[in-house]
Amino acid sequence: MKENEMIFGVRAVIEAIQAGKEIDRLYIKRDLQSELSRELLAVLKEYGIIAQRVPVERLDRITRKNHQGVIAFISAITYQRLEDIIPFLYEQGKDPFIVLLDGITDVRNFGAIARSCECAGVDAIVIPAKGSVTVNADAIKTSAGALHVLPVCKEKNINQAIRFLKDSGVTVIAATEKAADVYMDAPMEGPIALVMGAEDTGVSNDNLRSSDRIVKIPQFGTIGSLNVSVASSILIYEVVRQRMKNGSM
Repeated sequence: MKENEMIFGVRAVIEAIQAGKEIDRLYIKRDLQSELSRELLAVLKEYGIIAQRVPVERLDRITRKNHQGVIAFISAITYQRLEDIIPFLYEQGKDPFIVLLDGITDVRNFGAIARSCECAGVDAIVIPAKGSVTVNADAIKTSAGALHVLPVCKEKNINQAIRFLKDSGVTVIAATEKAADVYMDAPMEGPIALVMGAEDTGVSNDNLRSSDRIVKIPQFGTIGSLNVSVASSILIYEVVRQRMKNGSM
């Protein structure tokens, strides 16, 4: 399986964006300033694409060719919009089932989570535009192809997505060891979104506060935490269990 296609050079990147290519990651040299680069920034603003400013040394490590201070990676998939998916699900008479990933950077964990999501009938995965995994060849391989069929939404940030989901009638449940309630005691029927955080930092405090409820998975060993893909599977299938129990799956 090929890695995400790389495009470099200011004009080439502008043309790719205007041709409708899905940009997965975009790196711009930190001090890049030229008339053409200003045109690129205007295009990024028009299309709502977030770029990461980096030292030129990082760009040079990616390619030795004349990148002109700009390197973009074309996504292996087409990202979906959460604001389109939720109304569509309601129109189909379905209760949305969404999984949000807060700060997860390991692509293999991401792929494993996506595989569980697809098997369990999750409607979409949400990732933030910055500081997160993206859909690349490793993630697709680990997902056993699930990322080719499971909608993935890349939103500006997870907190904004949580607020949108709540406004849309979706109950948002975040997983954290800080919770007093164990997940088995939490009602997970109806429209549900699960928020899972990175193993080292967990779900951010802002996102915990924004969620409707926080739950924990009880642990009785000496290791600090479960692998996030395992923890995600446990909670995802708790939603499945409760839905099957009440006949909604």
